Amino acid sequence: MINSTSRRSAIAALLATTLLGSTAALAEVKAKIGHAMPDTHPQATAVAKFAELAGTYTNGNVKVQAFHSAMLGSDEKQLQAVQAGTQEFYIGTLAPLSTRVKEVQVWDLPFLFQNEKEVYAVLDGASVKSIFEKIEPSGLVGLTWTGMGFRNLSNSRRAVKTAEDVSGLKLRVMANPVALDTWKSIGANAVPMAFSEVFTALEVKALDGQENPLLHMWSNKMQEVQKYISITNHVYTPVALVASKKFWDTLSAGDKAGVQKAAVEAGLLQRKLLDEGDRDVIGKFKEAGVTVDHVSAEDLRKVQAKVKPVVDKFKSQIGEQFVDGFTAEIEKARAAK
Repeated sequence: MINSTSRRSAIAALLATTLLGSTAALAEVKAKIGHAMPDTHPQATAVAKFAELAGTYTNGNVKVQAFHSAMLGSDEKQLQAVQAGTQEFYIGTLAPLSTRVKEVQVWDLPFLFQNEKEVYAVLDGASVKSIFEKIEPSGLVGLTWTGMGFRNLSNSRRAVKTAEDVSGLKLRVMANPVALDTWKSIGANAVPMAFSEVFTALEVKALDGQENPLLHMWSNKMQEVQKYISITNHVYTPVALVASKKFWDTLSAGDKAGVQKAAVEAGLLQRKLLDEGDRDVIGKFKEAGVTVDHVSAEDLRKVQAKVKPVVDKFKSQIGEQFVDGFTAEIEKARAAK
């Protein structure tokens, strides 16, 4: 026969179990991840995989909803929202932070890389990890770096095969000092503009052209408003998946580990999809009626000579020691062929 003491203990255990169950239910958190690419871009596939894996690796505690096509605003607006804690995750360029975190500008220095192998080695290296450390005081937690692709030039006016062909073209460039000075030094009329506004500006001829990775151009239908593409591979643009520090600090250690694992795996998937897509996108552009030209090595050397003063200027501003360490990682990867 159960005595009163045992009965009270059983009731207490039942209440404790009920309360723990309620607490577990309350631990479930909802989060948004936003980015600028349309849902046809490899990044959208990787973002969807991140949302799926974040749920899996946190045992359903963290439920992430993906928003594509700049539905949550431009890159700059989304970064500001993540810093403020009103958006939990963002994947995209960190260029809007470049005036506050100078090291971000290293990715805008032209002609650093020869291929994706070198890029990926650096993305997994010490230099970019230190950039994540430097952005944390801005309210951001860096989870992983992944690729977006080598940037190339497109325009609607003429084929660009030499440095002289760029002269006078009104080009949209990213709103960062290195990109602006680089294109001005080549002779372009460089215009900073949020990417979400670019297609319309090209359509109404307010702009002649822009420069972006090829898959980025294709996914955003640049073939409908641009007649010429020039393969220059002048800059490699990576993207970072970052979390709001305000949000991050509310997660348990286990959930942080699960989200981090999801981010790394999604980033690796994005690199793989980009590499596969780059193999056939030039053919797609040609089929769509776009003229695709490769700028010769000789002419690229002429462009490099024009932009060298820009590289020297920003190397000192970014920090010579940091840039030297960054380029040393590239040289190490290059020597490992």
